[in-house]
Amino acid sequence: MHRWLPAALVVLLAVAAEPAAAATCAEQPVRARGDSSRLEVLAQAKARANWRAKVRAMAALGALYADWGKSFAPHYRCEQKDGRHTCTAVAYPCRD
Repeated sequence: MHRWLPAALVVLLAVAAEPAAAATCAEQPVRARGDSSRLEVLAQAKARANWRAKVRAMAALGALYADWGKSFAPHYRCEQKDGRHTCTAVAYPCRD
């Protein structure tokens, strides 16, 4: 066995254990329902926009937390009825 292997393994494990970016997230997820649309992707976009607006309006969170791309566990709950999709965006708001 190579002498450097155990040391390299320790370094690799130390790097892997560090988070890429330390984020601060809300303790509870935020849910926001969007308007219906004939296309599910548009219904998701509407729900996501309402989620961002709702997070921005929350006194405890605000604009720094309103980035869907930084949120934790983002997902949609969508329904279809009479050819129209309605979605709810759900995620834990986070900031860097």
